[in-house]
Amino acid sequence: MTALTTPNIQLGDYIVIQRQKYTKLQKFGSLDTTATLGKETLELKSLLDHPYGSTFKMCVKETKAGKRGAQRQHTLELCSETELGSTRENLGISSSGADNRDICDNGEAQALKSSDIEQLREACNESSKIIEKLVENSKTFHNRTEYSQEKYLLKKEKKYFEFVQIRQPTIRLMADIFYRQDADKVMGIRVDTLSQIISYSGVCGFGNYLLYESGTNGLLPAAMINAIGADTEGTLVHMHPGNVAQKQALLALKLPFEQQQRCISVNLYSVLREFYQNGTAAVDAVEASPKEEVNEPETDQPDTSTDEQSETTEPSTKKPKLDGETQSNPRTPPRWQLENKRAASLMHAKFDSLVMSAKEHPSSILQALIPLIRPSRPIVIFSTCKELLLETYMELKSTAKVTNLHLTSNWLRMYQILPNRTHPEVNMSGNSGYLLTGYTLQ
Repeated sequence: MTALTTPNIQLGDYIVIQRQKYTKLQKFGSLDTTATLGKETLELKSLLDHPYGSTFKMCVKETKAGKRGAQRQHTLELCSETELGSTRENLGISSSGADNRDICDNGEAQALKSSDIEQLREACNESSKIIEKLVENSKTFHNRTEYSQEKYLLKKEKKYFEFVQIRQPTIRLMADIFYRQDADKVMGIRVDTLSQIISYSGVCGFGNYLLYESGTNGLLPAAMINAIGADTEGTLVHMHPGNVAQKQALLALKLPFEQQQRCISVNLYSVLREFYQNGTAAVDAVEASPKEEVNEPETDQPDTSTDEQSETTEPSTKKPKLDGETQSNPRTPPRWQLENKRAASLMHAKFDSLVMSAKEHPSSILQALIPLIRPSRPIVIFSTCKELLLETYMELKSTAKVTNLHLTSNWLRMYQILPNRTHPEVNMSGNSGYLLTGYTLQ
């Protein structure tokens, strides 16, 4: 992106705050909004109207004693990239040892005490000056190997680094943030698994696509509507089991209004009733499955499992309560009814692919949704439990509704790529769920 096309940060935007390798998704809701990074609290009001990608310096405003030590409050000051120099170059370090055999880790290498370091941190806000003092008072630093010195400097930079970069949310960034913070909130869907789901589903700018997911913080619908793109004819029907769709990731993308309107979020049970209003056999089949497999929502208790809730309130199979708009004007149907009608019309026309990401057993829901998919179209089912997909695999084999069935496991190994020290990362995730894929038959 050039400077002319880079959008500016506005109130109401979701932003990604990056401090070295750490990233955090934050809503910039008002000028009083603050963000917390460990023991650091950042005031975000100075971000307004600056372009995404800008780098800001953390300037200490106030230090308070908290339960977890000193809590520091910072203001942010715009700075240039030239201030982000290499610590090794800034300190002018040129000497190093041949090996570390004579270094004894007895806790006495640093002459400065903890209280001295805290006073130093309050006196000067620049990390380079703090690290310079730590290096000067280290008895073993210049005897370390160059590799050991770099590890020491990186460790201190991570602790005292005073710069943050504000980035615009993307699918990749949000997938990494959600997975690192709490993988259960996105059903353990890692970014490589997400890319395979999008690839297998064949989502593009033309056609109608059906998605059922039972809680991914809006990551799956956001990824699919993003793959459909802007200024296209594609439409996504997003079915979910709760009263309110999880849309945090979708809202964070800040897509054009017309593109957002092509993602129709509806309650699974109410839209099936709308579709089969002259015969409810398919709905009854879904509802007849065990309670622990299909979590039918309660109208009186909205889904609050996500940080952001949609303004669209949708019903369960029980009689919905009228909202304030409907009470004041009985002739105006609530929004969820209009969305149900839009979705039902697309269901009659049928879809070009089916994607499912279910916490419950996918079998009964799949049997209700497969008739809505055109022949020779892909289906993709994600689950964290292999046994559930094995049972679904055997059921589809026996009914001959889907061909070319494959059950795969996703495994990803991350590597550290550095000069003379390339190796797999010490801490990494293993399995990221299972995918069942196939193509529908006539």
